[in-house]
Amino acid sequence: MIKGLAISTVWVLDQDRAKEFYTEKLGLEVRTDMTMGEGGMRWLTVGAKDQPDVELTLMVPGSPAMDPESAEAMRMLVAKGVLGAGVLATDDIHGDYERLRARGVQFLQEPQERPYGTEAIFRDDSGNWFSFTQPREGGLAPEKDWAC
Repeated sequence: MIKGLAISTVWVLDQDRAKEFYTEKLGLEVRTDMTMGEGGMRWLTVGAKDQPDVELTLMVPGSPAMDPESAEAMRMLVAKGVLGAGVLATDDIHGDYERLRARGVQFLQEPQERPYGTEAIFRDDSGNWFSFTQPREGGLAPEKDWAC
C-alpha cells in the first residue's frame, strides 16, 4: 500500500549550483550527496528541516534514466523555464518572500491572494518555477465549488 510521497525529482542543469541554491538561498538541508558506484551518477537530495520524510532529488538529465536525445530535450526545457517543479509551502509568505528576495531568489510574481491561499512564484537557478504558497486554513486541496 502506498504510504505517501518520499522523493520527487527536480531536473537541474548543474548539481553544484543547485545544491548551493537550494541550501543557501532556500534554506533546505542536504540529505544525501553521494556517487552511486565508481564513475556512477551523483545522488543529491535536499529537504525541509521540519519535513524529514520528503526529499527533492536534484538530478541532471541523462543516464541511466534517459537516452541522450531525451536528456538534451529535458535540459532545453529546464533552461527555457517552462517546467513547474511543485509547490513549496510556508506559514509566513510575506516575510519569507522578502527574506528569499534578499538572498537573490528571482520571483516572477509577488505574493497574491488566491482561493487556496497567498501565492508567489519563483525560479530556481536552473529555470524551474515553483509556487511558493501560504495555504488558507484547511490546506491546499481544491474544493469542489471553486470557480476558476
